Amino acid sequence: MASLDETDIEILRLLSHNARRTITDIAEEVDMSGPAVADRIDRLQEAGVINRFTVDIDRTQLKAGAQVFVQLNPGDSFDQLRARLDESDAVEHVMVTAGGELWFNARVEVHNVNPWIRGLLKPAENTEYTVTLIDEIEWQPSIDGTDFALTCVECGNTVDSEGESEWIDDRMYHFCCSTCQHQFKDQLNQLKEGV
Repeated sequence: MASLDETDIEILRLLSHNARRTITDIAEEVDMSGPAVADRIDRLQEAGVINRFTVDIDRTQLKAGAQVFVQLNPGDSFDQLRARLDESDAVEHVMVTAGGELWFNARVEVHNVNPWIRGLLKPAENTEYTVTLIDEIEWQPSIDGTDFALTCVECGNTVDSEGESEWIDDRMYHFCCSTCQHQFKDQLNQLKEGV
């Protein structure tokens, strides 16, 4: 998929505010037919721009505990801890910093925060972490001011209409040209072979 046009961006904006919005409603907003909108949404999913449709649950209505924000340095246990965070029902968002730290927010019982975290981090018991109790949190999805051009995974250039996209190991990758595509695949194969 090449860079996104204004209609794609408007469809993304509408879906970001309400992922359950009907195709018919979106089609009316962008002045297109329903099948044309459905095709664009399918292409956005295939290109990896839309990864999933989700629900924003207000857990305060469920009385699901206190909101905490945790920052931890996983050291050599990054993959193991990341998997544990992804599997935990209490963890709502996981962020990976450029420095390799894991930050996440979760809902837990206030009097059980540290025992819960120690249990979660059990495979890496010496991991240092900080916990902040959050008073209020609000999610405001926005795509305003975002540049939606796809970036070549190999060289970082913008992928235009002459670019290539390919599924590799259950993930969509985008390339600005066939040379970058071949270089990336060659390097990936070398890594798989243990070179």
